[in-house]
Amino acid sequence: MEETEVVVALAALAQAARLRVFRALVVAGPQGMTPSGLAETLVVPASTLSFHLKELMHAGLISQQRDGRSLIYRAAFDRMNDLMGYLSANCCQGESCIAAAAPACTTC
Repeated sequence: MEETEVVVALAALAQAARLRVFRALVVAGPQGMTPSGLAETLVVPASTLSFHLKELMHAGLISQQRDGRSLIYRAAFDRMNDLMGYLSANCCQGESCIAAAAPACTTC
């Protein structure tokens, strides 16, 4: 993942309602959710939700699929994993983050 793509993704998630939409889609898993289901779950007006879905799609964090007359939105798990990988690629200088975060045992 390129730095510019990371910045776009983080900017899309840097708004509370969009973050809630993305997290709801992550929880929904591969089956995704319809806009009406998201609006009901998150108590967000449809017009506001539409704007946020567009921004998340622009960032590549979600996908849209037509199913008959309905639209289904899904989290783009591969993109999410790429973003997480980018953010943690050089974590703790190659050491386990858990071990690096824990203080050294002086009585062991």
